[in-house]
Amino acid sequence: MAQNWTPDGWKAFEAKHLPSYIDAAALEAAENTLSSYPPLVFAGEARALQAELAEVCAGRGFLLQGGDCAESFAEFHPNNIRDTFRVLLQMAVVLTFASKQPVVKVGRMAGQFAKPRSAPTETQGSTELPSYLGDIINGIEFDEGARVNDPQRMIRAYSQAAATLNLLRAFATGGYANLRQVHQWTLDFMGRSPWAGRFSDIADRIGEALDFMAACGIDPGSVPQLQGTSFYTSHEALLLQYEQALTRQDSLTGDWYDTSAHMLWIGDRTRFDGSAHVEFLRGVDNPIGMKCGPSLEPDALLRMLDTLNPGRIPGRMTLISRFGHDKVEAGLPRLVRAVQREGHPVVWSCDPMHGNVIKSDSGYKTRPFDRILTEVKGFFAVHRAEGTHAGGIHIEMTGQDVTECVGGAVAITDDALGDRYHTHCDPRLNAAQSLELAFLLAEMLNLEAAQRPAHAA
Repeated sequence: MAQNWTPDGWKAFEAKHLPSYIDAAALEAAENTLSSYPPLVFAGEARALQAELAEVCAGRGFLLQGGDCAESFAEFHPNNIRDTFRVLLQMAVVLTFASKQPVVKVGRMAGQFAKPRSAPTETQGSTELPSYLGDIINGIEFDEGARVNDPQRMIRAYSQAAATLNLLRAFATGGYANLRQVHQWTLDFMGRSPWAGRFSDIADRIGEALDFMAACGIDPGSVPQLQGTSFYTSHEALLLQYEQALTRQDSLTGDWYDTSAHMLWIGDRTRFDGSAHVEFLRGVDNPIGMKCGPSLEPDALLRMLDTLNPGRIPGRMTLISRFGHDKVEAGLPRLVRAVQREGHPVVWSCDPMHGNVIKSDSGYKTRPFDRILTEVKGFFAVHRAEGTHAGGIHIEMTGQDVTECVGGAVAITDDALGDRYHTHCDPRLNAAQSLELAFLLAEMLNLEAAQRPAHAA
């Protein structure tokens, strides 16, 4: 348990990117309501995730983390949840089949409602309004009333997160994730992608393996690992009022857990010495992620690790690099070397999205798919050179047939961005692009395995 820590102790520290609420009484009422609600996840689930991430730390697994840039109230629909879950399952099957390693599946789902913004206000024409901060805080409509920060939105976010988690648990354990269903996971519109054919080949080979097991007298239906999967949720722990209200003391261990998600992470903008967000997360026992960008110096990273994981517990810390396609091979090695030198056990994960945003000729914010792939390749190249494990991927993606990132085998063009550009914040990979990325990752993991010494774990 963290020393000298309380759930509200963050209030004595510097808090950036937190909203101001006009009505203090309404905020207190919303916080009290959330504090009385049941936890969304349970301490035992968070401990199970940490144990799986400890295996990734040891080079015996891979972290697949993906989902929406920012969840919205408007797009809340069971089909959208199902389709994103389905694509993550497809990606995990490709990675597991190719690498022969377990894949830890974590969704950016059931809580990714708040977003830090570059500026506090937004101007359209001659009108200036407060920036949109995510549906848990205010509305995306460019309207004075919608942009008022409303604490009641936290209650709605909780309800949506609870419903999302309920459906995800049903999908993960109720038969949908059964490997016998692997052919049914391909979305209809993905037939245009050549990668859909490659996935179908893998599905055929999995089916043959299951038939072989049955012929040998092993009933695949009696093997729990083939009937379902473990699936966890995560989001950026940005809105600390919400996170504090959902923090509970585990009745078995006495430790504190933020029960809004299994895993929380600290963003690039809230990771600094004296940060309220760092102070809050140092005291909860959930697995923690931290974004690491070009502005992060090795000494500052080591101070963060000493603060967030003083006991050096494997599986506790995931470092999510986000450099950009042209900076990763120059900037990442010094962080990797510092962490390795000090002996901190971490999962190294790659966020190839946030450093590769551009404004297209058509005026849309987009991410070129080739830049995303280039950063992933650079990330793996650094870890091969340093002798460390490239342990994960962190992507913004959706199961919907959106046109938000240009490129990929389906070849979304600049002119096509406006066809189905639905994101509430940043551009996401669609299902076909996500599957294409999974096959590239599989190649990288195989290359890493081929270069690993025979005696290595």
